[in-house]
Amino acid sequence: MAKLASALVGRLVIIVPYAWLLFFFLIPFFIVFRISLSETAIAMPPYTPVFDLAGGLAGILEKMREFSADNYVWLTEDVLYFNAYVSSLIIAAISTFLTLLIGFPIAYGMAKAPRSIRPTLLMLVILPFWTSFLIRVYAWIAILKPEGLLNQFLITFGVIDQPLIILNTNTAIYIGIVYSYLPFMVLPIYSALEKMDHSLIEAAQDLGCTPVSAFWRVTFPLSLPGVVAGCLLVFIPAVGEFVIPDLLGGSETLMIGKTLWNEFNANRDWPVSSAVATVLLLILVIPIVYFQNVQAKADGEGK
Repeated sequence: MAKLASALVGRLVIIVPYAWLLFFFLIPFFIVFRISLSETAIAMPPYTPVFDLAGGLAGILEKMREFSADNYVWLTEDVLYFNAYVSSLIIAAISTFLTLLIGFPIAYGMAKAPRSIRPTLLMLVILPFWTSFLIRVYAWIAILKPEGLLNQFLITFGVIDQPLIILNTNTAIYIGIVYSYLPFMVLPIYSALEKMDHSLIEAAQDLGCTPVSAFWRVTFPLSLPGVVAGCLLVFIPAVGEFVIPDLLGGSETLMIGKTLWNEFNANRDWPVSSAVATVLLLILVIPIVYFQNVQAKADGEGK
């Protein structure tokens, strides 16, 4: 009886995350993908439904004849969507790199700090999450606008004569993304560095390594799992970011999140916008799955 209960608990532990993925990822993805295969209609909702479950199996088979990939073909014909994807990937990549440059020293300093103050430092990193994301982005508008706090500070101390034009530029987007997603970079790297055996650094230095060489040969390789996790946690949401480009970026800022919002709300073209979302998801998921498979194979070979 005890073995049966243990087996049921073990299966439950496995079933719960799969059920979570089913209800909160696969089913919504299937709904969006279904809409992407339909056609625009003047109705509510504004598309002709496919996979109509009300008609049973016969209704589904009948609707399958109406499947259309025209929305995906349209994405390849309109340069707007291609430019939006490329621009989003570039902005997300640059933002991720900048976040890594800032986040790694912070995480390294936290890991090297005395254990008694580490909880306080950790709380300071998490503290921004206690404030609404929207409020924090609006605060950057007050800081970056021409008459904002940053320009007033620089003019007061004679650093500049004329206000800097930062708001409504890509620079403002980078600042907003780096600030908003910095904790997502710091926490995984700190977790990896905090678990590291620091006696390895001493051993490397005893063998003739300089502090810089010991860092690149020992510390950084051991922190790579945290670096990769942090980069993914920043890059993935940054690609589809909408709020920051909309509030801090200019009218010429082209990111797939804004394009998606315009298609859904302004143009009310749900099938095309669903196709845009499906392609974006595939762009993000396929490289991640490939990386995980490569990592799993490398770990298996290492063992």
